[in-house]
Amino acid sequence: MPQERHAVDQIVAKLRKADVELGKGKKVPEICKLLEITAQNYYRWRQK
Repeated sequence: MPQERHAVDQIVAKLRKADVELGKGKKVPEICKLLEITAQNYYRWRQK
């Protein structure tokens, strides 16, 4: 099964949603499950 890649606009949308959830007090692992991404991807995207 080929690996799915996210488009830039999808990444931005997911990071914005993550910011909202962080504001509500959720932890990063919970947010990653919600967004269906790995914690490694989250931190990599956040760094860029």
